[in-house]
Amino acid sequence: MKSLVDHLSQYAAYHRDPRNIASHFIGIPLIVVAVAVLLSRPQWAAGWLSPAVLVSLASAWFYLRLELRLGVLMTVLLGLCVWAGHVLAQQSTLVWLASGIGMFVIGWAIQFVGHHYEGRKPAFVDDVTGLIVGPLFVVVELAFLLGMRRDLKEQIEARVGGVRLRQKNAAA
Repeated sequence: MKSLVDHLSQYAAYHRDPRNIASHFIGIPLIVVAVAVLLSRPQWAAGWLSPAVLVSLASAWFYLRLELRLGVLMTVLLGLCVWAGHVLAQQSTLVWLASGIGMFVIGWAIQFVGHHYEGRKPAFVDDVTGLIVGPLFVVVELAFLLGMRRDLKEQIEARVGGVRLRQKNAAA
């Protein structure tokens, strides 16, 4: 199994432009909540079990295996997304679908704008694990902005370089 640094470095290689990273702070949470919303129907076992819960549990297991501290944080965040998804799933079918699909489409649109600035396709195009690493990347980048996890930041930047604005005339 790849390590935390392996996964984050591979993902970070596609995300070195600060405008792209900023777009991910909006786009990825929208997508994660949208998936939780859309997978919150049907609900079983008195409403607490749904496909969203099952997907979140599998994702939490992935994060916990990479690192306990980040895994616990990601599990809590996924739990909040599932809670929001279940709340929206209790609404009318129109509200449930419109909110889920709307957030999903807007989130991906924002992602693709960010990758336009990056001049590079999204990471998941080359490796589907980018879909599960993306939310972790956002949490880790926020930690970096808050001055936390300097050791992890240094390990990632040693592999892929620092964050920098992409120059318009640079090769894509």
